[in-house]
Amino acid sequence: MSVEDRARTTGAEAAGIALTWREAPLPVKVVIAGIMVNRLGGFLQVFLVLFMVARGFPEVQAGFALAAHGAGAVAGILLGGWLIGRIGVRLSIVFSMALAAALTVALLYASSYPAMMLLAGGAGAASQVYRPASAELVSRLTGEQRRVMVFAMYRLATNVGTTAAPLIGAALVAHSYTLLFWGEAAAALAVAVLAHRLLPADRPAASPRASDGSPESPLPPRPPDGGTGYRTVLRDRSFVLFLAAILGFSAVYTQYLSTLPLAVRAHGFDTFVYGSLVAANGAIVILCELAVTRWVQRWSARLAAVAGILSVGAGLTAYVLPLGVAGLVAATVVWSLGEIIGSPTMTAYPALAAAPENRSRYLGAAQATFGIGSAAGPAAGVAAWALMGDTVWLLCGTVAACAALAAYYGMPARNGQPALPDQEK
Repeated sequence: MSVEDRARTTGAEAAGIALTWREAPLPVKVVIAGIMVNRLGGFLQVFLVLFMVARGFPEVQAGFALAAHGAGAVAGILLGGWLIGRIGVRLSIVFSMALAAALTVALLYASSYPAMMLLAGGAGAASQVYRPASAELVSRLTGEQRRVMVFAMYRLATNVGTTAAPLIGAALVAHSYTLLFWGEAAAALAVAVLAHRLLPADRPAASPRASDGSPESPLPPRPPDGGTGYRTVLRDRSFVLFLAAILGFSAVYTQYLSTLPLAVRAHGFDTFVYGSLVAANGAIVILCELAVTRWVQRWSARLAAVAGILSVGAGLTAYVLPLGVAGLVAATVVWSLGEIIGSPTMTAYPALAAAPENRSRYLGAAQATFGIGSAAGPAAGVAAWALMGDTVWLLCGTVAACAALAAYYGMPARNGQPALPDQEK
């Protein structure tokens, strides 16, 4: 029995954390472990500016190099969605991580600014090609009723690695930047080796059947001419609305990285208070997301997404009030709960919305849209803060409400999913 056949025997109904992990096929576990290893070694984005300044480049040039890295990351996600259809999942992951390792090391020895820009953009792209490939494999090998929980585990691995990486990177930088860059390259290469040895060889053509063994039941409406590619994604009007929801959600969510520290300082609190708010968010996500997902996975995808987006908007809007430290913490808890209610479902949803042969493009489009919102949101938030002050939090609530509305209309109910209360007859 193949790995995909074994995956189809599970997922008959939503299950708990331990059972979902035990039943997950080995390649899914390998992908989740690989994500954690990769993120634990993800130092470049955090330390690139400091590295370039230490090498004598002006701060502005260092900032542009970081922007090139971010732009490359978005392009890499889109490239990854396309590449799966050409060489398959396993080779896409191996290619991504091996090339990322080589370009990371090359950055260490680049001497000119144009070379640094090209290598930063290339490293950003190569490091993200694996994301739609890994999400595609998880979607392909996981029963439909298990996907939300498995993607919560996927997110947990990412969040744990991302949280720990700056601490590990700081320890390596204390010794030398050489050790830092070679450490990131080693982590990427380790993921490439794991993928090559433990992931199943696959052909680019997708299976015509769903992971639970039943024929794939696409979400209506689907473009009448079918086909694959990003043009097909953009012709799916419902999914474009979902992408709009992702864009608004990510732009609002990332305000905790840009606008919140400015607001905390403007209200007379020190950096420790802001750090505590960020730590509270991290603790809630890492400690509570799987437990909350065990409950939320039984909801319809639309209900989970709308509830999550609105909760994030409500928590951020509460910052407009004259809150003390306890109030700031309470508001942070609200939007953190919104994150863990909605994010696993929104991460898994593109695999439900897509036909099997175009699933990688749907996943890539959603991940790239989140990346665009995450990049543009902080800059827009800081600019709005400079013009509006605390009123920016009302703007965040408005954008979140619009994103929730887009999710409501962009995530139509699907056969087999629980209906929303107003749909029940």
